[in-house]
Amino acid sequence: MTRTPKPAKGGPGGASRAYLSADTSRVLADLSENNNRSWFAENKERYEAVVRDPALRLIADFAPALARISPHFMATPRSLYRIHRDTRFSREKIPYKTHLGIHFRHDRARDAHAPGYYLHVEPGTVFAGVGIWHPESPALRLIREAIVEDPAGWTRASRAKAFTATYELAGDRLKRAPKGFDPEHPLVEDLKWKDYIGIAELDEAYVTRAGLVERLAKTFAAGTPLMRFLCGALDVPF
Repeated sequence: MTRTPKPAKGGPGGASRAYLSADTSRVLADLSENNNRSWFAENKERYEAVVRDPALRLIADFAPALARISPHFMATPRSLYRIHRDTRFSREKIPYKTHLGIHFRHDRARDAHAPGYYLHVEPGTVFAGVGIWHPESPALRLIREAIVEDPAGWTRASRAKAFTATYELAGDRLKRAPKGFDPEHPLVEDLKWKDYIGIAELDEAYVTRAGLVERLAKTFAAGTPLMRFLCGALDVPF
C-alpha cells in the first residue's frame, strides 16, 4: 500500500522546498537506456528516493493550492502514474515508462468524461497540460457542440491572454470538418481537434527549483478559461 506523505514543512503547502532534482532526470535517463526488470530491481531504491517519493510529497503539498483553483480536482497518491507500462495490447514490450507523469483528475472522472491537470517530466521534455486528451466520441461531440452554440465563449476561453500567454492548444486533429458539423463554420479549425488540451512547454529548472507548488499553481490557474469551458460543455462542475 502506498502511504500518503504528509505536507512538507517550511511554508504554506511546502512552497519553499524543492522536490525534483537533476537526479530525477538522471534516473529516468538511465532507465531509458536500461529498460528491463533486472536493472530496475537493482535501482528501485534509487528510483523511489529521487522520483517516486518526491513526486508523492509534491502531490500532497499541492492539494491545498489545487483546491483554491477548483475544489473538484483530486490530488492523491493515485495522481501519480504507475511506472509500469501496460504491455498487454502494445507491440512495444518494454516494461517501464521513462517519464514522470502526475495527473490531477476531476472528482467526476470515474463516471463522466472530464478535463484534468497534468505535469510531465522526462529528460529533455517538461510540460504542464490542461484539458481533456482523447475523449470518447460522445464527450468529443459535446465539446464541439458547445463551441458551435457559444462561439464567443469558446473564443474567450481559448484566446484569452491569461491562457495564450502560458498555453498553446495541441493534440491530434482531423483533416476535414467532423461529420455533422458545417465545414464553413468560422471556427471549423477548432472543431477539428480530437483533443482539447493546452500545453505549456517548460524547462527542467521549472521543476527542480524551490517554490514548485506556487509555480505550478500559477501555471494551472492560467488554464482556468479553457477548463471552465470544457467542464461546462461536459456538464461537470468546475
